[in-house]
This record gives sequence, structure tokens and C-alpha cells, in this order.
Amino acid sequence: MRLAYVWAHFARVYPGALAGALGYVGSGAAVEVANLADGFFGSNQPYPAEPNWREWQGQRVPFFFDNGTQPLLMLTPGRAEISADVVSAAFYLLSGWQEYFSEARDRHGRFPYVASVQARYGFVALPVVNYYLDVLKTAIEHVTGQVLRPRTWGPGALFAAFISHDLDNLRSAWKAPTKAALRAGRLLDFGQQLWQHWTRPDAWDNLEAVAAATAQYGARSTFFVLPEHRPGADGTPNADYALTARLWQRLAKLAKQGHEVALHASIGTADNFTHFDTERQQVLDVEGGGNRFHYLRWEPRLTPGIISKAGITFDSTLGFAEHFGFRHSYCHPFYPFDFSSGSAYEFFEIPLNVMDATLHNPAYLQLGPDEVLPALVPMLAEIEKFGGVATVLWHNQNFDPANTANGPRQFHEIMGWLRGRGAAFLTGTEIWSQFPAA
Repeated sequence: MRLAYVWAHFARVYPGALAGALGYVGSGAAVEVANLADGFFGSNQPYPAEPNWREWQGQRVPFFFDNGTQPLLMLTPGRAEISADVVSAAFYLLSGWQEYFSEARDRHGRFPYVASVQARYGFVALPVVNYYLDVLKTAIEHVTGQVLRPRTWGPGALFAAFISHDLDNLRSAWKAPTKAALRAGRLLDFGQQLWQHWTRPDAWDNLEAVAAATAQYGARSTFFVLPEHRPGADGTPNADYALTARLWQRLAKLAKQGHEVALHASIGTADNFTHFDTERQQVLDVEGGGNRFHYLRWEPRLTPGIISKAGITFDSTLGFAEHFGFRHSYCHPFYPFDFSSGSAYEFFEIPLNVMDATLHNPAYLQLGPDEVLPALVPMLAEIEKFGGVATVLWHNQNFDPANTANGPRQFHEIMGWLRGRGAAFLTGTEIWSQFPAA
């Protein structure tokens, strides 16, 4: 089961890989991997023993299920032996085993970053599973004489970028400055703010400007639309707008320009199929389509089954709110693992790597305006190295010029880096269409 799941993803990243070349010790396969994890997967423990750190391709990489007693890769004519159980380690991270079996949840019902092995051992910005697959690739190339090249994302594009915007707020830019003026006793300023609110469009009602900003780089945006304006049952806010005919007209016009409209499912949908499917039908007028849950809510024992049952094509929820990087330690899209059936789900996950709120939030990283791009570049370079997808979430409200911390300047710096490195800018559906089905 573990081998089949990992091999399926290996073969998608490295098309043309010879099936049957890989097996566990004793299988007779040309590439044999040590089997060191059966005892762990026979339990429901969320965390394995501490990883062993090894050098691979000039990078220190944590290897779970590795006793460290032999060289990592041993090559002989026509054969290769891998002494760490990289198949089980890849399965552990990619399947989300830790959060499925952990009881840790934060106040929003999410598996918290602080409870993860990525936080415990400090590798959240390293796509560890891709390094494991690179070990397999080296071994398979040795035994087959076949050079395996990673998939590409378009003419001359070795990696891709998925640019998205969650539409949480369109009507609330005026609130903070108006309240600040009132608290400070600046009554004239207070009156001016109210006057502007009633006579001018809200600064966050800026969908066309957001689309134009991404179009500067030859990119098209994916807009995740939040259909619920009432707070969730726990008081968490949803949208500050309603889905009016006028708003749908604007979104339809953006769709004609090549931008994408997807569902931003509201609070309470991640564990309720009926609620989720009702919102899907409100926002997505065709079968399939994309989704990202509001507040990145995701209950691993329930949410994937709800998505699958609703027939969603792709999801892009799986990132840590607290830190940029790789929640499943993987920089490619993948098919989530179904623990009940022991196989992959049919919907497609495009992992979330960078969220604007993560970068400058009192509860998260609190990066300064000039620290954002330097902090992200090593992670983005890893995605480029392995030919993956860089998923960027920049809320429309953070295109407000008044935001100098994680606002338009920081967005344009990231986009400039991606374009300068030759990323193919693709919508979620375009990424899905280029990746083989589960």
C-alpha cells in the first residue's frame, strides 16, 4: 500500500519511470529499499522516532525510519540498495499521517504547526519528500540506464506558480481608519472617513485591480469566492459581502479574461457535506471546479471525504497558517490518501506554500516589509529545483496601497522573482489538467 501510493506520485513527477524497478528488500526488484517501518504503521501513533539527518545533494535532509548504520545508497552493477526506508518516510509525510492520528487542534479546529514534525525538527521550508524521491530517482537511473527528467509545465517552464486570492472582504477597508480617528478624537478625520465610505468605492472592492496586477506578469488569478456572509456558529467571520448579481457580472467578466473563479467554502463546511455541497452549487456552475476552505479549516478524518463526495476537481487548503512552506513536505500537487480505503482520493491537492497573513500577523511570523522576499526565496528555490508548483495566496484586501507590511509591494516582489526564474503561471484547473489522474 505504501509503495503503491509513493510510486504513483514518483511516476507523475518523473514520467516514463520503469514500473516494477522498485521494491522492498527481498522483493527481487533491481532497486531494493530497507523495510524499517512495519511496526510503526501497525499502530495509530502520530509520530515516529526522531529522524536521522544525512547529506543528500548538498543538503542536510531528515530521514525517518533510518537506523543510519550503512551508507544511504549502495550501487552495484544492475542493482541499488537504499538503507533508509524512504518509501515509508515519504508515505508518512505525504499521507498526512501525523495529523490524521494526532488529537492536536487549534482554536479554529486545525492541526497546528507547532504540533507537526516539520516544526519539531525544523524542516517546514524543505520539501523532504522530493529529496526522498530524488534518492529513488538516482537509484532507478543507475539500474535502468534511463535518465529521468521531471515533468515540465509548459514550453521552457521547469516549474509553475499558482496565484490565488481569497475574497474574504470587499467592504471593510474604511473601518480601521475610521475607528482609529474616533479613538484619537480626530473628529474631522472621522467625518471625512465616513464621507468617503458613503461616496466612494471601498478600497478593498478591487477585483479588477487585483487581476490587472497579476496580468502584468502574464499571469491569471484564481479568485476563491466566499458565499456566506453570516458568521460561523463559533462566531468566526465569513464574508463581509453578499453575492449580488452585480458581483457575479464582474466575476464573469474576469473569467472571460482567463481568470478563474473557485469556491472559498465557509466556516462549518469542512466537516458538513450538506453545507459544503450547497455552497459548491452556489459558486461553481459546472461539475468539478476548485476549492479552498476559509481559515484553512481542514479536519483530516472528515474533510477529504466531503471534497471527494462533492466531486471537486482540486483543493488548495493544505498549508500551515502559521508558517510558509510545505505542510506535507512536498512541492508538487498530489492526491490525498484515503485512510479508510488504503488508496488515493480522486481529487487533486495543490498545496498552499505562501499566505500573506502568515508573513505579517501578530500571531504568526511578524516579518518586516523588507524581510518578506528574502525569507521566501530559499523555499521558492526548492520548488524551482524540483520542478514543483509555488502556490501563493494574496488576499485582495492586501492590494490596498495603505498596507506597507504585506501589501502590494511585497506581492510584486514575489511575482517579479517568479517571473525572473521562468515560472509558468497557471490557474488551478490548468495545473490539474496537466497532471495524470489518480
